[in-house]
Amino acid sequence: MKKHFLYFLSFLLLNVSYAQEENLQISLEEAVNYAIENNRVAKNAALDIEAAKKQKWETTAIGLPQLNAKIDYQNWLKQQFDGVDFNQDGVIDFGAKQSINATATLSQMLFDGSYLVGLQSAKVFLEISKNAKEKTDLEIRKATINAYSNVLLAEESLNIYNNNIDVLTKNLNETQEIFNNGLTEEESVEQLQITLKQLENGRNNAIRLKDIAYEMLNITLGTNLNTNVKLTNNLEDLAMKHTDLAILSSNNNVEDNIDYKIAANDKKSKELLLKLERSRALPTLNAFVNGSYIGNSNDFDFLDREKQWIGTSLFGVSLNVPIFSSGQSGARKQRAKINLEKAENNLTETEQKLKFQIDSAKSNYQFAIEKHNTSKENLALAERIEKKNQTKYFEGIATSFELRQAQQQLYSSQQEYLQAMLDVITNKVELETILNQTK
Repeated sequence: MKKHFLYFLSFLLLNVSYAQEENLQISLEEAVNYAIENNRVAKNAALDIEAAKKQKWETTAIGLPQLNAKIDYQNWLKQQFDGVDFNQDGVIDFGAKQSINATATLSQMLFDGSYLVGLQSAKVFLEISKNAKEKTDLEIRKATINAYSNVLLAEESLNIYNNNIDVLTKNLNETQEIFNNGLTEEESVEQLQITLKQLENGRNNAIRLKDIAYEMLNITLGTNLNTNVKLTNNLEDLAMKHTDLAILSSNNNVEDNIDYKIAANDKKSKELLLKLERSRALPTLNAFVNGSYIGNSNDFDFLDREKQWIGTSLFGVSLNVPIFSSGQSGARKQRAKINLEKAENNLTETEQKLKFQIDSAKSNYQFAIEKHNTSKENLALAERIEKKNQTKYFEGIATSFELRQAQQQLYSSQQEYLQAMLDVITNKVELETILNQTK
């Protein structure tokens, strides 16, 4: 009985844990932090930094002392000989049939110009990896805000469709009753039916878009595709929070932009490659010391403690001076110079493009704010016009066609207002991304 109870308790705890993993209540700020930590692309970018650190140490270790050991075993199945050698007993001696040579070598690089450049290149490579992570985080932040806002847009759009359908259904029922009493034409009923069908189709599409928006948000967050995410912000509050005219007067310093940093680091790496090619013309100097023990025997008795071994040791220095390479070295230098010139051109081009993108992003953001204000005013007007026409219609002053026009204008204004709020948010985050402002 106790065993079954433990099984039941384990099953219950497992399901509770699973349920906790499949539900997520989150604000926009929490969503951004969550995505930067859990998004799979962000994780890979962080791993790239760790790999770059290991590569940096790998390059550094090349210039540090190196110790290697090896053991060679030889067994002559058929011995070779040069001439004939007689030992003291008058027997031909072809040497020992088996031999073992155990050697340990300690080597140290004394000077190598390419190694010094390699150390600098490893630092630049690490910086490039950090730049890539920074760019990834910026893009994930932007993608998360956009995905979060699209979910809110889908939710708000669906709510509006439901409210409009409720109001229109009530109007249709009242009009149907009036028609049944012979006090209005059938066209009035048909006009409302057409509008209702359009709204129902729009609602069905809004439901599908909402599901897709949630899936996109889950992918961006790095969670399971079917995770139940509940958002704690609403679209209108976010739009107001992202309305900030002060950012329009911010300094257009392109050097803060991550793309500029990447281009600058690319130029630095090309400078180091040119420096590397020049360093190849310098001599290299290495030193080593080794020691070895050699054992010879006709039988495999090398594990015998009484076995006599011959010890040797050696110290050496190696100097390598490049003299002539048939123009190969010169060609590599010229190619490195060409690549450096291209990197300089790319840096200038990046700088010019970023200045244009900043100006364009500021213009788009300002227009989004203006459009948001106008759309809000238009929505208030459309609501009043639709309400007046509804009153006139049931009083017999306005036709069903006029009511339908007012309704369509209201529905259009509602969607325009939703889109205007979304545009404020997306254009703000686009400008922040270019300016590298995340707070």
